[in-house]
Formats: sequence, C-alpha cells, structure tokens
Amino acid sequence: MKIATWNINSVRLRIDQVERFLTEQAPDVLCLQEIKVAEPLFPHEMFERLGYTHRAIHGQKGYHGVATVSKVPFRDFSKHDWQDNGEARHIGVELLGPGQGMVLENVYIPAGGDIADREVNPKFGQKLDFLERMSRWADKIDRPTLIVGDFNIAPLESDVYDHKALLKVVSHTPIEVETLKRLQDAAGFDDLGRRFIPAPERNYSWWSYRSYWRQKDQGRRLDHMWASPDLAPQARGHHFVEETRRWDQPSDHIPLVTEFEL
Repeated sequence: MKIATWNINSVRLRIDQVERFLTEQAPDVLCLQEIKVAEPLFPHEMFERLGYTHRAIHGQKGYHGVATVSKVPFRDFSKHDWQDNGEARHIGVELLGPGQGMVLENVYIPAGGDIADREVNPKFGQKLDFLERMSRWADKIDRPTLIVGDFNIAPLESDVYDHKALLKVVSHTPIEVETLKRLQDAAGFDDLGRRFIPAPERNYSWWSYRSYWRQKDQGRRLDHMWASPDLAPQARGHHFVEETRRWDQPSDHIPLVTEFEL
C-alpha cells in the first residue's frame, strides 16, 4: 500500500496538479493539508473519476483544512481540535480494506507566526500548546497508527539549509524541536523520512516563495510521516516527489510517499 501526504496550498487552485500527481504516482491514499475550502465546495469529481471514492474532509472557507482521499475503504475515526478554536487542522480515518485496523491521522500543525516568543506572538504559543495537547493524545495510542502532514517544524540540523542561521527562526527553534520530540516520544513514533533517507542526507519538503529556491536550495523538512512502533516495521520505502515544486504555480510544499507491506 502506498500512502502519500501533501500540503497542497489550495486544492481547488491546484486540482490539475493533484490529478497529475495521482496519475503519475498512483498512491492508494492521499492526505492533503491546507485545502482552503469548506466541504460543500470540495472538488469531489476529479477524485471520484480517478477511483478515490472514499473521502474524509475537515475543511473551512479560505484557510487551513485537511482531506484524506482513498481507493481503500475507511471509516471516519477522529476529528480533534487541539487548539480548541474551531480551526480545521485534523482528520483521522481507520482503514477497512487492505491494512484493516490501521489508523491514519492527517494533521496540519500551526505555522506559529514570525516571532519565536509566545509573549510577543500569541500564535507561537498556540503552536506549542497544540503540540503539547497532541502529546497527551499520543500517549494513549494503542493501535497501529500513521501520523502524517505538515508539522511546520524541521527538527534536525540537516533538515534545514543553514542550521545556525535558522536557530531563532520559527520552525527550527530549540523549543519547537524539543516540543515536537515530546510528541514523537509519547507514542514512540518512527520518523520514516529519516529512516529511509538518513541524516544528514538532503531531504527538504518546503521552499519559501520569497527566495530564489532553485538557485539557493533554501529548503526545510517541514512535512513528515511517522509510524507507531507496531506499524513501522511494515514500511518498505519512502521518497519525496520534488518535481512538483517545478510545475507551474506550485505549492510551496512537495509530496511525501511511503510504501507499506500490510
């Protein structure tokens, strides 16, 4: 089974790119973040046409939002609001066909604003609190679980283009890295990106629209796929699909794909 995750940065704006990705990569399941659309306006037709007949959507108008589309049957499993503010940032499903019993959690963790100080920048505090609430949730996980999405944190030194330059930049600050590590440790998650592409090998998933990204390669590894200890041994491969960043009007993120033997 092939499972993909992608922060698409507006699913309606980039629906042709999603179709191209699904056609070329043919994942069984695709988890999208930042779909930026409420469920009634979600572009169901293309997914239906390509055989992704099972869909779980947690969206809102213009911002945030997540969706999981699948060729494999599933049931809606959970929909957490770890900020307690109504933002659509999570959807969980339980697979019912191949991989039956596996839980797939699709999450869009807040970016946290531009200043790494919760006293000056409330968004940064909200991001840290979101992660702490997730850690308390993860501590109770008791079944095979894959958590994927845009975590908005690059945890390792080799996950950014310049570790020292970004130590005070939101997404790579020590407090964010420590807080994310507590979430990882809470359930013993295996970071599949770094299992199959070990540090310090380049493994970026995001490049800012503001920089000359192709020439300077100023990337960060903000997107992740983590497997619980009872699922991780079934992972057989992992790769990122960087060519999508070269398509016309691309998302600033690229897709990640993990293959499992379930």
